[in-house]
Amino acid sequence: MLNRVFEGVRVVDPASGRDEIADFAVRDGMILASGADTAGLPCEEARGKILVPGFWDVHVHFRDPGNPDAETRATGARAAAAGGFTHVVTMPNTTPAGDSAAWLREQLEDASLPIAVHPSACVSRGRKGEEPVDFDALAAAGAAAFTDDGNMVVSEDVMRTAMTACARLGKPVMDHAVVPAIARGGVIRDTPLARRLGLPVFPPEAEIEAARRDIRLCEETGCRLDIQHVSCAGTVALIREARARGLPVTGEATPHHLALAAEEIPDDNAAYKMNPPLGLRADVKAIREGVLDGTLSLFATDHAPHTAVAKAKGFAGAPFGIIGLETAIGVTWNVMVEGAGLPVLEWVRRWTCNPAALLGLPPPTLAAGSLADFVLVDPCVERVVDPGTFVSKSVNTPFAGWTLHAVPVLTVWKGVVR
Repeated sequence: MLNRVFEGVRVVDPASGRDEIADFAVRDGMILASGADTAGLPCEEARGKILVPGFWDVHVHFRDPGNPDAETRATGARAAAAGGFTHVVTMPNTTPAGDSAAWLREQLEDASLPIAVHPSACVSRGRKGEEPVDFDALAAAGAAAFTDDGNMVVSEDVMRTAMTACARLGKPVMDHAVVPAIARGGVIRDTPLARRLGLPVFPPEAEIEAARRDIRLCEETGCRLDIQHVSCAGTVALIREARARGLPVTGEATPHHLALAAEEIPDDNAAYKMNPPLGLRADVKAIREGVLDGTLSLFATDHAPHTAVAKAKGFAGAPFGIIGLETAIGVTWNVMVEGAGLPVLEWVRRWTCNPAALLGLPPPTLAAGSLADFVLVDPCVERVVDPGTFVSKSVNTPFAGWTLHAVPVLTVWKGVVR
């Protein structure tokens, strides 16, 4: 168990509104009150560093079971801890899909993991969009949320059934908002590169119309709805209008959709291929504005590992997705805090309290008497992203070579350094 005093650290705790320079003490893994006796505790000079609750990521893929060459629960959880995350929500698009209580038990009973894993379960059996799962049984087995992530639930009847059940159970539905009939197999937005390579284009209407339908179902059922990985300005506008009307709709801003625009993709490089694809510069601007005004109230990585062999096939042949757990803190700091002026307290809130609220869980806190669950971030050092140093089994990132200005230097969960 951790025993230490962090001297002169900036303590940022959105749950209490705390943002101050202070000494922060932990004895036997428990957070001590200000002014408590710290005799005998080792001291660490922490001036210039920021101490915040452990970060939460509500959208990760650990490929377990089904694709251990890309990631496992163990390697994914270690990558999360290395990136400053102590809680993650895993997606059920595994092989087999996460549509059974047995699958949930396998995810939840792995006591060896260094962080908390909250598995989501499928909306439909086998993620085929045809037959709803047994929501009551899966909620009782521990499902944190419900999603067919990777696939949209095309059937309005199935989605209505899901949202009605989840509203009753107090569980959110997380929406992969892409209408397949509109996307038409698109892999990239309309850019000169797309036209030069002859790639099928993904029109923004594929996302906008999906979000429009499910916001309507949210209003009808009262279910908490999270629009995953928002990529275009039209979706931001829909979420803004829904929230203004008091609907329980949230939207995820991913580091890659905040930091990168489709016009900046360097040639046929599948490290820039994700679903939905990168938006145009106007979309990136709208997503950043959505974070600043609270429309997009949480960050999420959509950590999606793939093997190097799979990702070497270019835009036409490679699978969708990039990893993000080990770069997310730095990218969102660079783009939103340094670049866009997002207050540090709000930056932390979008990685902590707001994701917990989506799941209906208490806000993470640094309150005295709590078992220590925090990350120490150093914004005064520069780190060049080197995929060769990643803890994740995969290296499919577009951020290789980027210089990040906020580095997690210590992750603590359940009072123990991870």
